[in-house]
Amino acid sequence: MDIIVDIASTILSQMQKPTLAFLLGGMMLAALGSKLEIPDPIYKFIVILLLLKVGLGAGISIREADFVALAVPAFAAMAIGVAIVLLGGQTLARFRDVSRMDAMATVGLFGAVSASTLAAGMAMLDADSIYYEGFIGALYPFMDIAALVTAIVLARMSAQRRAAQSVAGSGSTTVSVGGGGGLGGGGLSSNIDGGMIKGILVDTLRSPAISALILGIAIGLLARPESVYQSFYEPLFRGLLSILMLLMGMEAWSRLSELRKVAHAYVLYGLTAPIIHGLIGFALGLAAHHLTGFSAGGVVLLSIMAASSSDISGPPTMRGALPEANPSAYIGASTGLGTPVAILSIPLFIALADALIGL
Repeated sequence: MDIIVDIASTILSQMQKPTLAFLLGGMMLAALGSKLEIPDPIYKFIVILLLLKVGLGAGISIREADFVALAVPAFAAMAIGVAIVLLGGQTLARFRDVSRMDAMATVGLFGAVSASTLAAGMAMLDADSIYYEGFIGALYPFMDIAALVTAIVLARMSAQRRAAQSVAGSGSTTVSVGGGGGLGGGGLSSNIDGGMIKGILVDTLRSPAISALILGIAIGLLARPESVYQSFYEPLFRGLLSILMLLMGMEAWSRLSELRKVAHAYVLYGLTAPIIHGLIGFALGLAAHHLTGFSAGGVVLLSIMAASSSDISGPPTMRGALPEANPSAYIGASTGLGTPVAILSIPLFIALADALIGL
């Protein structure tokens, strides 16, 4: 009973933090019909600055990080990305009114990472002086790329299987890639060539979010950017994040209208998936904690990354790789519901880490 009370009190105190206050404030403004607007170029500028800050911090920390201490969480991040997509293929994609292409695009975004949600988690831990490994930002591409590639490959496999069955008609077909969109048989090698996977990887790495993050990591690792990091990026971080949270709240509310155009399954998925995915991340982070001493703050941030859904790198990647998918479904579910639920769940993961590990 004491643990439950401690978790509840921690959640309540975290909900009063500025990060969540600005998110809720943005949603309230949008709900009231406010005409407040922040130009899109400013939004993109803020996101790039935040990603460069996260990348620089990660690169600086990687220089001194133990290989095993970094490799285990990186592997966990990849496993989380793949697991979320496979789980979504067996849940959301099974609903009667949900097309498999739309479902896989949606779970791909939910498996990928939201830079704004990760930044919000870092800010909340920093506000409470909770330690976490500086290389956490470097885990972003591992989870992001693993999820996007897995979702796109499975969606393409499913589409090619249906096309082959349509050509074959009611007769027997030699196509065998396993049921329910799994990875069964030799279908992966026969239907998906290396060129397609390479194209997905290249497009993802070239996306603005991943490019900025990797650039920051490279500069932090190979150069000595500590002075500009501490004098420019660090002081601006929380202020810019508050504006981004305001924008995310307004965007989330406006996207809710798009969900009216698609099946109610997306609403259910958007409300529940972030919590479930975050718990998956927490479990693997806890395993890394026992294996390598991965910090409690690191476990929290890995959970937050798992709970988040991509709002920058994912949507354009899905638009390019899966043009048949309905953006109202996958963007509406991820931005309209997934992002605010993930951000509002941050206090839950902090409370769990405090109760099970100690912060």
